[in-house]
Amino acid sequence: MKILKILIILFLTIGFSHLKSYEKNNELKSKILKNIRCLICQGQSVYDSESEFATTIKLIVERKINKGLKEQDIYKFLREKYGDWIIYDPKLNKNTYILWLLPLLLFLLGGVIMRKKLKFKN
Repeated sequence: MKILKILIILFLTIGFSHLKSYEKNNELKSKILKNIRCLICQGQSVYDSESEFATTIKLIVERKINKGLKEQDIYKFLREKYGDWIIYDPKLNKNTYILWLLPLLLFLLGGVIMRKKLKFKN
């Protein structure tokens, strides 16, 4: 009877630890998929998309996570295969300067236009 109790406790402990690992993997998978752009239905993340491309990427990401790859390694793999544009939050490099600087330039241009308009009224 005592052995049975020990086996039940051991079984439950192993089951719960596996469940925690599964939850952690699902959270990581969701985080990654929400940060990847669907190349077919632009404007949607792979997480939200139901295209064949998105389904393929979901499987690839799941396999990479199951192999033990870290988030950055998966992003690196996807960048090498599909280019920087696939990631919603691209790294700053010579190819992405415009993505990072354009909002700042538009903000400054808007400020200059507003200042000229206000000066003109006075």
